[in-house]
Amino acid sequence: MEDNKNKLAFGKRNYIIMLVGIVVIAIGFIIMTMDDEQYGLGFMGITLGPIVVVLGFIIEFFAILVKDKTNE
Repeated sequence: MEDNKNKLAFGKRNYIIMLVGIVVIAIGFIIMTMDDEQYGLGFMGITLGPIVVVLGFIIEFFAILVKDKTNE
C-alpha cells in the first residue's frame, strides 16, 4: 500500500503563500481606510489601497497554482 499521510489539498509552502496574500489584502484595506480625504477619495483610498488589494489577490492566485515539491 502507498503511504497517504498527507491528505491536504496543498502543501506547507502553498499555505504560507496564502497567508501572505491574506495579510497583503488586509493591509490594502487598512490603507484605504487611512485616507484623510472625505469619503476616502484621496490617493490612498482610490489608487494605492486597491493596487495593494489586487496584488494580494495575485499572490493568492499564485499560491493556488504553485506546485509544492513535498506534495508530489
